[in-house]
Amino acid sequence: MPNNQIAALIDHTILKPDSVRTDIERVCREALEYGFASVCVNPCWVPAVARALAGSAVAVCSVIAFPFGATSTAAKVAESEIAVGEGARELDMVINIGALRSGEPALVRDDIGAVVSAAHARGATVKVILETALLTEEQIIHACQLSQQVNADFVKTSTGFASGGATVPVVELMRRTVGPAMGVKASGGIRTLEDFRKMVAAGASRIGASAGVQIVDASRA
Repeated sequence: MPNNQIAALIDHTILKPDSVRTDIERVCREALEYGFASVCVNPCWVPAVARALAGSAVAVCSVIAFPFGATSTAAKVAESEIAVGEGARELDMVINIGALRSGEPALVRDDIGAVVSAAHARGATVKVILETALLTEEQIIHACQLSQQVNADFVKTSTGFASGGATVPVVELMRRTVGPAMGVKASGGIRTLEDFRKMVAAGASRIGASAGVQIVDASRA
């Protein structure tokens, strides 16, 4: 895969709570230089990232209800609308993990659907974070199906803040479940070019990583 195609699959991510403005500015410069798909940040940084990336092909991505997914649906919708209003074009939302594990699929579906409706009405893409390390295979399948039912654009493995991140078997399972038309984003623990290649081979169509520069540099080497 050519270097520019590798970069175009990566959401260049900086979500640590102790990140400072100079860190965000550096990540934006790297995204413009390398041609990453997006810069993914916490909501407070969306206006700054939108200014830094203005006029470029690099999208602004914000996380919603991150990292626990345990806020109310109304709060998720409000957070989504604010992020899009400030310049975000992609939203990575965390599902209500506890509701899924409790066997309350309607709550999970409606929670995702409300964010999808709000985002799509404003031209934004939604990636649904499942936090697969906390779920059984059956629950992963069910979460993927619920996301499809409300027309989410992607399903995504992980926040990177749980006990585990993306794995090849889970990405393969998600791809089998959603089929070829829906996006699958692998994130959490993807640090090397080998990791990247394994996830793409497993069916990922987007990669979330804070090590995007190292991955692309390794492909050049």
